[in-house]
Amino acid sequence: MTDTHNIHSASNPVGESTTNTIIAIKADLRAAMNGVAAQSIRQGGAAYRLVYGVDLPRLRSIAADYSRDRRLALALWNDNIRETRMLAVMLLPPEEFDSDLADLWVGGLRREESDLAGLLIMDLIAHAPYAIDKAYAWMADERETYQLCGFLTITRLLMQGVQLSESAEAELLDQAAATLPSAFLPLRRAATNALLRLSESAPHLAADIDKLLSGQ
Repeated sequence: MTDTHNIHSASNPVGESTTNTIIAIKADLRAAMNGVAAQSIRQGGAAYRLVYGVDLPRLRSIAADYSRDRRLALALWNDNIRETRMLAVMLLPPEEFDSDLADLWVGGLRREESDLAGLLIMDLIAHAPYAIDKAYAWMADERETYQLCGFLTITRLLMQGVQLSESAEAELLDQAAATLPSAFLPLRRAATNALLRLSESAPHLAADIDKLLSGQ
């Protein structure tokens, strides 16, 4: 099979144990493959090498059968398959998701991977000690995928009860105001959701936020 050949190729030097685990994971993915969903994802513009069309609950079930391992997660992420990239997020030990790796993975996201971005934030980034710093750095970045992850991160942090300082609140308002006119719908939605969450945690800003949102 092509997948197995790629695992063994010299350009992907993983250990034998990791290789065997990836082969087993791909067998699980083939068994769970949904052709209709896969076709729909590809028609949506996804530039993956391969799409199995496996939904998130089934992917979580598959991930539960394997131990978290950094080497395995890195190999899965680099395979350019929708489902292996999602499994990489689920199988990376959270304590090994350092700041540099966060930048690397966010930098490797494509515009059509907003679902993967959300999973990455929910499972890993929002629980990291550097999360709030990354949120603001990414929101201020000129690249849309970074901005998307910034707003998704701050929204998740607000949902987790994080309280922002007055200066942080003001910066979030400014970044959202600059982003709301974006033509990239996932980014616009992420900025809107961040403002709605901020309105809940900082009622004194509700009027300002309503004004921003009504001007879209």
